[in-house]
Amino acid sequence: MSLRPTLLRPLTRHVTTTTRRLLPLATTTPALRTFHTTRPVFVQPGDLLPDTDALMENTPGTRVNLAEEAKRVNKMLLIGVPAAFSPACSGRHVPGYVAHPKVQGGEFDLVGVVSVNDVFVMKAWGETMDPAGTQGIRFFADPTGKFTKALDVAFDGSAIFGGERSKRYAIVVENGKVKEVHVEPDNTGTSVSLAENVLGPASA
Repeated sequence: MSLRPTLLRPLTRHVTTTTRRLLPLATTTPALRTFHTTRPVFVQPGDLLPDTDALMENTPGTRVNLAEEAKRVNKMLLIGVPAAFSPACSGRHVPGYVAHPKVQGGEFDLVGVVSVNDVFVMKAWGETMDPAGTQGIRFFADPTGKFTKALDVAFDGSAIFGGERSKRYAIVVENGKVKEVHVEPDNTGTSVSLAENVLGPASA
């Protein structure tokens, strides 16, 4: 017995209708896969500082949480360096901020230098940079790199420093949130994070 062509028509209509229903789902799948791919490369204006007590000041037992500090002060300046005692850090980067009129004039409630070094090295470096202890700049050690990694400013410095280090940067924080971010594009250079680029000319 042969099948009449009319018996196949309902099945054909069903398959066509089902196919049309599935098409919109197929076209939306790529958008779902790319939804979470816009994470910033590093800390951005408007961000909060990492909420961690990984930083140390002067002794291993003195922990500092800059996110909490930011809630207590109006304006903060953070200076990130690849290594304590390195030529660019000691000779140009940090001294530029120490001598800048806006820092000396008290525009910032807290000025801190952060490096992936142990706390004893940072304490000794701070005493070298400010022998009289009158500048009010604080030196924070990030021995595990936890704070630096949370900012997304860590880089592989094995070739020069023997391990992971911090990019050179300057961050201005106001009212608890990041206002300005200046990160060196080549990690260790001095093109965008110097005091005169962040705070303006020293003679202004």
